[in-house]
Amino acid sequence: MAGIKLVYIGGGSTRAPGTVAALVERGAAFAGSEVVLVDLDIERLDVVRRIAEGMTAARGHDIRFRTTTQRAEALDDANVVLTSFRPGGFEARELDETIPLRHGVIGQETQGPGGFFMALRSIAVMRDIVGEMETHCPAAWLVNYTNPVNIVSEAVTHHSPVRCVSLCEGPLTFPADVARTAGLDPARLRATMVGLNHTGWSVEHEYAGGDLLALIEESAARLERTGRPLRRDELMLHLAASMGSLPSAYLYYYYFADHALDAARRAPRTRAREIMSELDDYWTHYGEQADAADPQLDPRRSRGGILELELAVDVIDAIVNDRGTTWPVNVPNRGGVLPGFPEDLVVEISARVCAAGIEPMHVPALPTHLRGLIESLGAYQASTAEAAWSGSRRDGLRALASHPLVATLPRAEAMYDEMASAHRAHLPSRLLS
Repeated sequence: MAGIKLVYIGGGSTRAPGTVAALVERGAAFAGSEVVLVDLDIERLDVVRRIAEGMTAARGHDIRFRTTTQRAEALDDANVVLTSFRPGGFEARELDETIPLRHGVIGQETQGPGGFFMALRSIAVMRDIVGEMETHCPAAWLVNYTNPVNIVSEAVTHHSPVRCVSLCEGPLTFPADVARTAGLDPARLRATMVGLNHTGWSVEHEYAGGDLLALIEESAARLERTGRPLRRDELMLHLAASMGSLPSAYLYYYYFADHALDAARRAPRTRAREIMSELDDYWTHYGEQADAADPQLDPRRSRGGILELELAVDVIDAIVNDRGTTWPVNVPNRGGVLPGFPEDLVVEISARVCAAGIEPMHVPALPTHLRGLIESLGAYQASTAEAAWSGSRRDGLRALASHPLVATLPRAEAMYDEMASAHRAHLPSRLLS
């Protein structure tokens, strides 16, 4: 293959060292390529670049890395643009996780009011990025990992000709998590999960070629006979047995909303606060490895682990090297490949990925008892994407009020105004009044 130009927006983030490690791990597939790391923090960019160059040299790969804070310049003639950024940083996530709790609603990164305001912030930046891509690299692929990935893609696919796919490892990891809780070997599991990002269900599920659901039901029944309160992972096993399908982990916030709210209120600190307490150690470790001849990331001191965004690297490899491999993707439901959902709605589904593009595969319809919540969240996704891209405060309020966890207009109004004020530095003025 000829080398490509890959622009990584978010290349100075805490996940970036693990991402470049995943890229170098598959270095032979990207021989002759240039990777441009883009971020706002030049010092952290330099650390990530030195880690990447050290790993590349130690393995003898032919990949060049450079850094810049000038996004538009970086995008000139790019073949692929990988986006993974967090507007407002973890401080904004802390607000997303704490403010809703004061209103009796779960605070979470991608779900509920927290996910809503992350979408508003992320799309405000993504709108500028795709505008620059249309000018500087109109034929490039946008491979998005910025959360909430489904709402970001929903906005882009309705308003830009840029080719866009959003990704998340959830469909690969969530079924395995349920299997482990049931005492089963994930390696013997075959499952296909579909729906929306972070809120999907399995429509195909086998274990060692046989009936998985019978084993799930037996394991759940054994747990219930203990009579003790169930942990979160055990509740998800109970949900799988009750609904006859393997759930995405984030469905916990809907089917066990009271449990989730109580757990969040009792937690000594938020997940954002936990991460912020670890950031200095992450960057100390990254700095140490940047000076090493052969950088080695310690999974205990690396955000997300030693290999990050591996699915993005696999999908990019499949596109540029015409692999024809199958991966879970978030793309529009063209041709109604997921029955019962609008064709222009971004859905999470398996697809064949090759040089010609991304070809979603037809899957069985979700059963009626599973589809209702996903349909409601799909309508919320569509209205939030429109409000974030070009709407007003009224549009945003309407979208937030449609979320199943928000439930009442007075609550939506109170949360919208408090959270919009807290995030005003990262929101378009049209969404504030």
